[in-house]
Amino acid sequence: MLNPWKTRVLQANLVAQTLIVFTGALVRVTSSGLGCPTWPECVPGSITPTSNQTQQWHKYIEFGNRLLTFVLVAVAIATIVAMRGQRKSLRRLSYGSMLGIFAQAILGGISVLTHLNPLVVAAHFLLSIGLITVAQVLLWRSKETTDEPATLAVHPLIALGVRVHMVLALVIITVGTLVTGSGPHAGDSAEITRLPFDPRMISWFHADLVVLFIGLTIGLHIALRATNAPRRAVRGSTEVLGASALQGLIGYSQYFLGLPWALVSLHVLGAAILWITSLNLRMSISTRR
Repeated sequence: MLNPWKTRVLQANLVAQTLIVFTGALVRVTSSGLGCPTWPECVPGSITPTSNQTQQWHKYIEFGNRLLTFVLVAVAIATIVAMRGQRKSLRRLSYGSMLGIFAQAILGGISVLTHLNPLVVAAHFLLSIGLITVAQVLLWRSKETTDEPATLAVHPLIALGVRVHMVLALVIITVGTLVTGSGPHAGDSAEITRLPFDPRMISWFHADLVVLFIGLTIGLHIALRATNAPRRAVRGSTEVLGASALQGLIGYSQYFLGLPWALVSLHVLGAAILWITSLNLRMSISTRR
């Protein structure tokens, strides 16, 4: 077990990786994606925004989001330091956080240079989901004392259902990026290339997947309780149900209210939180001696 300060560092890493998803959503829904129209400079000849830019307040939102990368780097360095002397698996995960941040910065630059190509922007978001995964797995594994193979703590059929559940969660998040890439929030007020999907149809498909996901979650929750599964697994399914209900409420509200930017941002944040709860459920069904 880690001492308290190391645990807090790992928690800060997870929180930081999650909040950068939210701030990235704010950049997009406020049409500030090209507030700094070049990269790595904000404008040619200047790293910071200038008074001569035509982007008005958008430049400050985009530049502020870029500055948060340095916060992530600082937290990642603290994570690497905290994992010194720990098991090799934990040290590798801590290095993965740092490498992912640099990859994220490069991909963010490519999204600017390609004028917010929706596929590049989607990849930018999915890489954040990957970094959240690394941070959450690192936090979870830090509470264990061994790297021995894990053994199932639930019925094999339930374990299979949980694995399908996690894959479905990732599919829903991926389709969500296609919904955003087809809708009105292109990331900038200028004419931006959109994905060739009908926004309403892709939104309905996304909603259908969510309904399937919630149904599977309810089934797993009942099965876990009926088979006297470990308390952490039952709690994990309860957390997924809560996150799914809240995410569904926000999703339907934003759809019928015309996609207000505040709700869209919360929906993106909710996607990250839903993924964290799904990961927790997946990891809670097995144990190590």
